[in-house]
Amino acid sequence: MPSVTLAHDTDFEGWRTAARALALQAIPPAEVSWHVEGRDAGLFTAERFVPAAAPAAAFNVPAPFIELARTAILHRDPERFALLYRLLWRLREHPELMQLATDPDIVRAQRMAKAVRHDMHKMEAFVRFRELGEPPDNRFVAWFEPGHHIVEATAPFFIRRFNDMQWSILTPDRCAHWDRAMVTFTPGAERSAAPVEDRLEETWRTYYASIFNPARLKVKAMQTEMPRKYWRNLPEAPLIKPLIADAARRSIAMIHADTTAPGRRQKRVEPVMRHAASHSPDPIAALRAAAAECHACPLWKDATQTVFGEGPSPAPLMLVGEQPGDKEDLAGKPFVGPAGQMLDRALKDAGIDRKTVYVTNAVKHFKFVPRGKFRLHQKPNTAEIRACRPWYERELATVKPALVVAMGATAAQGVLGKITPINKNRGHLLPLDDTTEALVTVHPSYLLRLPDEEARLREYDRFVADLKIAAARLRKLARAA
Repeated sequence: MPSVTLAHDTDFEGWRTAARALALQAIPPAEVSWHVEGRDAGLFTAERFVPAAAPAAAFNVPAPFIELARTAILHRDPERFALLYRLLWRLREHPELMQLATDPDIVRAQRMAKAVRHDMHKMEAFVRFRELGEPPDNRFVAWFEPGHHIVEATAPFFIRRFNDMQWSILTPDRCAHWDRAMVTFTPGAERSAAPVEDRLEETWRTYYASIFNPARLKVKAMQTEMPRKYWRNLPEAPLIKPLIADAARRSIAMIHADTTAPGRRQKRVEPVMRHAASHSPDPIAALRAAAAECHACPLWKDATQTVFGEGPSPAPLMLVGEQPGDKEDLAGKPFVGPAGQMLDRALKDAGIDRKTVYVTNAVKHFKFVPRGKFRLHQKPNTAEIRACRPWYERELATVKPALVVAMGATAAQGVLGKITPINKNRGHLLPLDDTTEALVTVHPSYLLRLPDEEARLREYDRFVADLKIAAARLRKLARAA
């Protein structure tokens, strides 16, 4: 009986390589045993199967199966490798198998994938960081006990959400560490390695108790969404039982309390957006001065300043990002931080001189949430994008570009006036009007958030390829003129 030993519990590439080779050698699923390196291979010896580096033949399976296998392989069931190989074996003869919702193997694999996705959702919801040390050398550490092997698959969520923090997530199986530039993974840890308290814990518990609404309490629904096994890792855990126990008394007290007279309704004062003086010798400078006093949405209240576009006017190419980051907010200039450095490098590799490009953002104020001494980027909402769009439209009318490159989903929504999926539309020239086209691509900061070097290199090349499309289009327009 051939024995396949995988490098680790989530070794999808190793499983796929071995499964392909086994199928091409016509080795039935019942004759294969699957193991993970370092685990007991069982009482019976077996011939270790080593797949060839490049099989002489190939075959195809439906794409949904690959996605199903990538997720299901993260399940803790030791039979998952054998189950997925059995499905692969059957799919070669019956490609329609993925459509049979009653097939036992399909049902089992889908249940595994669903359990993994559910576990990832719970990890995203119930990881609680505690602070170690004092700024600027502080670090945030969390303890979590996942049901499945999901740490590496869920790490990108925390990288996006806590990009400016140094953090570690410790689990019994695998630990993830982020240093604001690179994610690394180490073997599992003990619960004692994680802190049990930090300086903000008591403040958080006071806040949690103050917002707890006994009139809206549904214990069964609460326990469904937040199972008891997660309670011990939550700072508010000591409060949950007492608050539930006291909920009935507080609800009765609220019912019998005197009514509160409604406050007088205040008339909403709409913010005024000042218009740039048309007689200014430098229209962009005039727009910049007017935008400095823009109160069209609440973002101006917390931002350091308005970050307006800059560059030549007119210009053949206009680059539109999503919003200023922390460095841009402080400097008052677009794309001067890490994302700007990535953009400069990509423009150079695409053969575009940044000095010839007008660069701006769809939203002109930095939206963030404070986290210690850091300010973490928050995605602008539709109302904020719409509030800022008149400034983009004035820049567009002044710069008169032949091509607008929208970098990121917020930028695409600002430029095209509607939610526009990036992957579906990137690489295609989209008409804006009779003289202007748009090109959609990712934001440079997306490249900085990717968890591994291979992905960063691959996506960077795609980003440069998009910019090369822009460069080629501009050259063609220049020749036509």
